[in-house]
Amino acid sequence: MPPGPSEPPALQTARWMLRPIAFMEACRGRFGDTFSVRFTGFRSPLVMTSDPTAIRILYSNPDNRLPPGRSFSLEPVVGSRSLLLQEGAEHLERRRLMLPQFHGQRIRAYEELVAEIVDRELERCPLDRPFAAHPHIQHATLEVILRAVFGVTDSGRLERLRRLLPQLLDSTSSTTLQLRILLARRARRESPVRKIRVLKREIGRELSSEISERRRDGTAGNRNDILSMLLVSRFEDGGAMDDPEVRDQLMTLLVAGHETTATALAWTVDLLVQNPVALARLTEELEQGEGEGYLRAVIQESLRLRPVVSLAGRRLASELVADGLVLAPGTDVTPAIWLTHTRPDLYPEPLAFRPERFLVQQPSTYGWVPFGGGVRRCLGAAFAEMEMRVVLRQLLRKRTLRAASPRPESPSRRNVTLAPRHGTRIFLSARAENRRPPVIPDPQADV
Repeated sequence: MPPGPSEPPALQTARWMLRPIAFMEACRGRFGDTFSVRFTGFRSPLVMTSDPTAIRILYSNPDNRLPPGRSFSLEPVVGSRSLLLQEGAEHLERRRLMLPQFHGQRIRAYEELVAEIVDRELERCPLDRPFAAHPHIQHATLEVILRAVFGVTDSGRLERLRRLLPQLLDSTSSTTLQLRILLARRARRESPVRKIRVLKREIGRELSSEISERRRDGTAGNRNDILSMLLVSRFEDGGAMDDPEVRDQLMTLLVAGHETTATALAWTVDLLVQNPVALARLTEELEQGEGEGYLRAVIQESLRLRPVVSLAGRRLASELVADGLVLAPGTDVTPAIWLTHTRPDLYPEPLAFRPERFLVQQPSTYGWVPFGGGVRRCLGAAFAEMEMRVVLRQLLRKRTLRAASPRPESPSRRNVTLAPRHGTRIFLSARAENRRPPVIPDPQADV
């Protein structure tokens, strides 16, 4: 195994939970691009690497499996048949069925709906006084899930899901669910899984009713929300997902697509208000309608500097050999995403917010991995990037914004994501409309 810190697993776990970036940077400084760490509750070390060659080999082998722990922490939330937990042929079959719903024309069809949701949320945001933007962004991205993914139109069901879903997400957010379960077991306290299961049962009833109504009235084929598309899609053998699996996949899309997108947007807003030159350029280009090249570059640079998920690992099915590194089958390996994104050989001035770098050259496949990679790359990556573009576009066209603090946000753990500690506090002001003076007709003109 590669070298790593010698502290007891409990201390390494505490350092990882409290200050993950500082922990990884300290390990890279002592041990180089690849090192081993030991966490409480795991029998074997975890190898972290920021070497793009090793990451390429890791992600290119479709036989590599999920590392231990994912099902332990995710299954109570998303269900046992979630795409996040499936392996092998079963996973690939589901992925092929679902992937077309998140690309091309299907994605573009949701832009108008997302813009409508963002405009409505902007009306709820206070003007000319500081406030935390992250909760408002979370509210908007949840509404996108409810309407674009779930496709719920019944007002009563919408209200119940608006109440229940945030409770479910909050119940897993203060620290990783896995650690909370372990601590509860050691202290002989009630496991947090019980509360999660109660909430999931209530949400499941609402989703099951929606699915049953959709099947019964036969409208799924005429609608473009993702739930309807899942109901009419067929596997290669002509079969379809049954209701419990559809429900699990909807929960997967909620967990994987709501909090991560909201957090990525909150970080992007923070980076923009802390870098007024980039903010001014983006605002001007959006006003002038000069395309979205710089907007896309801003999002890519934000995801590089502030990846919301730190790890996306695999358990090796075969030996991994890269640049003198040799890892045996069965080893748990993960890219250290933050360390990969801040390699000076890939990104000159790696800690600087410079969207211009992505106007010159697109990110390398294995040197920019905010969505993971290989056959388990985030299914909704294109949807998330579309959502980020629309939110930023509407925000900067409708409002001017500036930082409420001269200091950038520091990261705070929120389940598997690293979110802005203070919620991205900003000032918003209404933009003056560019109204042209009224045209006064010439009474002498020949009408």
